[in-house]
Amino acid sequence: METLWVGGEGGLEAGLIERTGIPFKTIPAAGIHGVGLKQLPRNLWQVIRGIGASLRILWDFKPNVLFFTGGYVAFPMAVAGWFKQSLLYVPDMEPGMALKSIARLADRITVTSDASKAFFSGKKIVVTGYPTRPELAKWTREEARSKLGLNSFLPTLLVFGGSKGAHSINEAMLEHLPALLARVQIVHISGELDWPMVTARRNSLTATQAERYHAYPYLHEEMGAALAAADLVVSRAGASTLGEYPLFGLPAILVPYPHAWRYQKVNADYLAQRGAAVVLEDNRLKGDLYTTICTLMDNPGKMDAMQKSMRELARPQAAQAIAAQLAEMAGA
Repeated sequence: METLWVGGEGGLEAGLIERTGIPFKTIPAAGIHGVGLKQLPRNLWQVIRGIGASLRILWDFKPNVLFFTGGYVAFPMAVAGWFKQSLLYVPDMEPGMALKSIARLADRITVTSDASKAFFSGKKIVVTGYPTRPELAKWTREEARSKLGLNSFLPTLLVFGGSKGAHSINEAMLEHLPALLARVQIVHISGELDWPMVTARRNSLTATQAERYHAYPYLHEEMGAALAAADLVVSRAGASTLGEYPLFGLPAILVPYPHAWRYQKVNADYLAQRGAAVVLEDNRLKGDLYTTICTLMDNPGKMDAMQKSMRELARPQAAQAIAAQLAEMAGA
């Protein structure tokens, strides 16, 4: 099956897709929901341009089926391709405004969990789970800790803010760093923006502390190793937490991003209500992060229960299930 990936101009995915060898094109795109009046005319013009660019791509590529996920970047293509068979995948528990709009045009919808069905009606909805990259699962804990230079006998805390990092999580982690390093070893993936701050803090550590602190601006192939090596993770609550943490049975302290649509809070609550995670509000990070980490690390029974609950949510064949839906719709 021939595939073409279409993304937004200047988007983060360009570099990631190029690494896979999948053909890639870009279109103009911009959000409309929640945009101020001053920005709205420009963003509307971007959407119109995006629809035009999408029509040209459809004319040249002539796809049998369209596959949508993500947010506003997909909207111009969904409008341009309304006459084509289309499948929408909703990664978060609750769809944002862009995905709700695309859902009206989609012929079929795949979702991460049964709980997402409540947001749609009158469509064929298939629960697939969240797709994860095959290479994530190739690591054993021993191999992962060896790859990252970790001590096999120390508990491991993973701190991860997403592809762009999370400034408030990074700040709170660095504030409590010496105290935490007295108890655990840390894999800290900070994102590029805060990397100078993280580097400066690392350079101030003692030699013993530095041995336990493993900081990176970003990880690609080794991200699976970081997940496999960890006993506990502190992170935002983006959609990937619904698939990657269950895959590894990784207990989590989730800090939903407070300055966007509530989808991260819904994701975090979904995992917390099932005993797999603890939710910590962003404004409580500096005061409560250290205590929350220590309370969990000092309670092996609680950690074991969280690990079991997280693993029960895993759907390791999610990518194959979505691919099967696409192949069926394309007539393969």
